[in-house]
Amino acid sequence: MSWPLSDLAPAGRVPVVLAPMAGVNDVMYRSICVEMGADLTFTEMVSSKALSFANEKTRRLLDTAPNELHVGVQLFGHEPDTMAREAAWVEDSLGEKLVCIDVNMGCPARKIIKKGDGSALLNTPDVAQQIVRQIKSQVSCPVTVKFRKGFAAGEDVACDFAKRMEDAGADWMTVHGRTTAQMYSGDADWDVLGRVKRSVSVPVIGNGDIKRGEDARAMVDATGVDGVMIARGAQGNPWIFPEAAAALAGEPAPAEPTDEERVAMARRHASMLDGYMGNTIVYMRKHVMWYLRGVPGVREARGALNSCVTMDDFNRVLDKILVDAADVRAREAAYRAAPGR
Repeated sequence: MSWPLSDLAPAGRVPVVLAPMAGVNDVMYRSICVEMGADLTFTEMVSSKALSFANEKTRRLLDTAPNELHVGVQLFGHEPDTMAREAAWVEDSLGEKLVCIDVNMGCPARKIIKKGDGSALLNTPDVAQQIVRQIKSQVSCPVTVKFRKGFAAGEDVACDFAKRMEDAGADWMTVHGRTTAQMYSGDADWDVLGRVKRSVSVPVIGNGDIKRGEDARAMVDATGVDGVMIARGAQGNPWIFPEAAAALAGEPAPAEPTDEERVAMARRHASMLDGYMGNTIVYMRKHVMWYLRGVPGVREARGALNSCVTMDDFNRVLDKILVDAADVRAREAAYRAAPGR
């Protein structure tokens, strides 16, 4: 099945997409993001080489949630034949849920680029083109690419690279406005998104520095991109999807989540994971700190959270965090209401 990008969102609004993030996009978190309004979710990036060895742990990354009707799979690698063969297997496995096969040409992690994968493909555009062409020959779904502004510090090859990907047959592309050398530091260059958008005829999704819903609207207004992809801004923050949708539609922003809502979502994520793959409280350590950003006392509770072994431990610590946070909020309110304030 071929999904045009524009069909993924309501008429008059560009799609809001959950970026592929290794170690973050577990199937249950993607389910939560769909429920909260993500138009398209991506799995964690998947190694084409590991798939070729029928690695069970890697294949499990392709599990989907019942409500996840639109899912993209991002493959990484640098061997065109292997990537094309495994892309075909992915398409057969996911069926109509699969929106696109995306090729990772943007990951800056050293362990990825030293093998010639991820953003190292910016340095081998002929190989990148061959990967796209060969995957296109093996699948019927859209083939997309995600890449960065450039590889070295100060480098800007995005427009030339985008044209080469379009020539190879890419159906749409996502551009991150940082170089590999920047990793995730500094500010994303949104100007490059607009330049890429004007240089190709296929849709372009913008990525980088969408931290609040209004940032999504600002990116679209500034660059004309056809969609927005949210990565770190969505970590522990599924509420960013209704915020972004409202901003893009010109509607009032929804209320920010309360302390109770943040804790409840962390509990729910942990409980869903526990039912899916057994005791996963260790895995929830990073997630819970993201969920509870801004809740009073959570930094002081980090040690207790990191010591949790069971769901009961986890829930007891969250109960105490809520009690302590409510006390802080009450004292803050009393101070603001005091005579003379």
